[in-house]
Amino acid sequence: MSDSDRSQRVDALLNGLPEVLPPPHVRAKLRLAAGLTQQDVADAVGVKRVAVTRWELGQTSPRRPHRENYLRLLKGLAERFPEAAKADAGSATPSSEGGSG
Repeated sequence: MSDSDRSQRVDALLNGLPEVLPPPHVRAKLRLAAGLTQQDVADAVGVKRVAVTRWELGQTSPRRPHRENYLRLLKGLAERFPEAAKADAGSATPSSEGGSG
């Protein structure tokens, strides 16, 4: 088997894996770094604010089609706010800011 064939096999394995969401506290950090409320995210993704709260607390995970949209949003935020995208152990999870969302 050639190196090219092996490379294609590796790519096929990687492409077949589901995309992984960042840890819940990182999801919240990304949102906050962008100055977005949970309601902003909920409106964009097409869910209720309580769903975003639960995703950020790690109580539930988004399902299709919301998962793809949420993941795309998080990736975009991670590119714009790389420091917020770093997972640091032991940090608290902000569920909302000022109770507004």
